[in-house]
Amino acid sequence: MSNSSENILTHKWTEYQKIARNGLWNNNQALVALLGLCPLLAVTNNTVNGIGLGLATMAVLIVSNVLVSLIRDHVSDEVRIPVFIAIIASAVTVIDLLMEAYLHTLHGILGIFIPLIVTNCAILGRAEAYASKNSVDKSLIDAFFMGLGFALVLIVLGALREIIGNGTLFDQMDLMFGESAKALTIHLWEDYHPVLLAILPPGAFIGLGLLVALKNAIEQRKAAKAQNVLGVQVSVNPLRAPE
Repeated sequence: MSNSSENILTHKWTEYQKIARNGLWNNNQALVALLGLCPLLAVTNNTVNGIGLGLATMAVLIVSNVLVSLIRDHVSDEVRIPVFIAIIASAVTVIDLLMEAYLHTLHGILGIFIPLIVTNCAILGRAEAYASKNSVDKSLIDAFFMGLGFALVLIVLGALREIIGNGTLFDQMDLMFGESAKALTIHLWEDYHPVLLAILPPGAFIGLGLLVALKNAIEQRKAAKAQNVLGVQVSVNPLRAPE
């Protein structure tokens, strides 16, 4: 392999890593952009709901980003937003019908929040801000990691609320993975007294607030550590004034 080919692959790999970090952490749509919070707060009272809505949102994001990237050179600026919304609505309709057919009970629990994925600002935002300006491969990677970052927040928040609210973890996983998944239910404590607040809407706000605070605390700690390292380097290698 020639040096130029190696340089191109290295450059692409570096870009993909940057896109992945943005989606999972630096620009997480739920913890940083704070987009799509309505369904996130409404249905995450247990883990399986978080997995179901998270994967549905991720699938819609991937399909819409890829299609928008494919047609970006053939759509005028005047009609691009209606076209993007039509693509997103079509993808949501397909996902909604598939969930109703194959995950009927979970689809009934998630209810209106599956069709409401159409109004998720994170999906339209990625289509407009990224997919309409970048190649298909980059748009696909961006959609995958943005969707994964959003889904992970739903799952973690759902797990926290389920643990505190019911004292269980992975309860009702059979709604998504079949009868054999009933064995995944973990009862963390015997004679646990449920904390009703955790599975009510205020518990969702408190849980999300704690996750956002935890992320900010980690970022501040990393920034302070980097500043200390920089200070040590400057003190070890002081600048000399010209003689």
